[in-house]
Amino acid sequence: MTATDPPPEKTKGPGFPEFVCMIALMMALNALAIDSMLPALPNIGAALGVVSDNSRQWVITAYLLGFGTMQIVYGPLADRYGRKPVLMIGVGIYVAFSIVAMLAPTFETLILARVGQGLGSAATRVLAVSIVRDRFSGRTMARVMSLSFLVFLGVPVIAPSLGQLILLVAPWEAIFGVLAFAGVALMIWTGLRLPETLAPENRLPIQARRIALAFREVVTNRQAMGYALAMTAITGALFGFINSSQQIFFDVFEAPGLFTTVFALIAGGIAVASVVNARLVEKLGSRLISHVALLGFITFGAIHLMVTLSGHETIWTFGILQGLTMFCFGLLAGNFGSMAMEPMGHIAGTASSAQGFISTIVGSLTGFMIGQQFNGTVVPMTVGVTACGLVALGFVLFAERGRLFVARNAVPAPAAAE
Repeated sequence: MTATDPPPEKTKGPGFPEFVCMIALMMALNALAIDSMLPALPNIGAALGVVSDNSRQWVITAYLLGFGTMQIVYGPLADRYGRKPVLMIGVGIYVAFSIVAMLAPTFETLILARVGQGLGSAATRVLAVSIVRDRFSGRTMARVMSLSFLVFLGVPVIAPSLGQLILLVAPWEAIFGVLAFAGVALMIWTGLRLPETLAPENRLPIQARRIALAFREVVTNRQAMGYALAMTAITGALFGFINSSQQIFFDVFEAPGLFTTVFALIAGGIAVASVVNARLVEKLGSRLISHVALLGFITFGAIHLMVTLSGHETIWTFGILQGLTMFCFGLLAGNFGSMAMEPMGHIAGTASSAQGFISTIVGSLTGFMIGQQFNGTVVPMTVGVTACGLVALGFVLFAERGRLFVARNAVPAPAAAE
């Protein structure tokens, strides 16, 4: 922890376990809005007259584009007005557009509503990271993020099954009703239990010059930008898998009944990795764990590609190899995010929004491009995952000046830009 970070035991508000769960729910709104949609894509396409199966992927990508775009706005607002009011406004927007999506009469209206959902939920991404950074730093921050990811990543495990369960008893529109309910629950919980974590003396005015200087600092800091871009690359791989997954299970393996089960096992690999990381990160450090995991991510992706090209791919080889790849992703995500934010504590809101904007927009477009290459085989997805891993390795080498596994102290935070 830095000298300016308040000791967690003296901070008012929820205790450590409740705080972790609250942060996890903020992040879970995003995962729930993505993965619960997957089993419903054929129903949505049939109900709203979508001709091309690949066009249904816009239900995922439209949300992600809204989610990424607005992050660049929420950061400066949170640095000026505090974390809590900006969070409440963002979640309120998410709830409102969830209701619009539930009532959408056309595919175009649904896509616009999905963009709106993303615009609102972007606040949860920016504020979750900023609130954690307000209270913790370094390896402790990485541990908090890993524990939050554990709860958060339980959502992808159950979200497709939740979506499928809803479809058994109600039309696809009911899924958006559940999303609205989850948003309302978060608003009530944070409204009652979360204090403002940004001290009044640390608030920054919304000035074009200050914001420009802060963004310049983010994009010119080697460590922050290198790891943010590495996170962008592996995020692209994740979105490529998500965009392709429904078609792979339904069209390639012709096993729609196994979709939610195998998807849960793959997503479970990320959750297990988060548990492992939370236990080891304070002992081994973020660099050692994440660098080893990145090499594993590339290796398993390449093996999966070779199995696919050799014609030996089955639903079980897919589940095992993709699960191992996502296990490595789980070791990467929290650590890359923490190392990208480590030099940015003095402008946490702006830095979080800038990094989130880049990783989500570029990552979602990368994942969309991977998904759009779907040709009835698993080859495009495995090529995309492996390529994204190699690109991430290049950015990590840039951040670390060509060295891996070398633990070093965080770069001291410079004075805030005036």
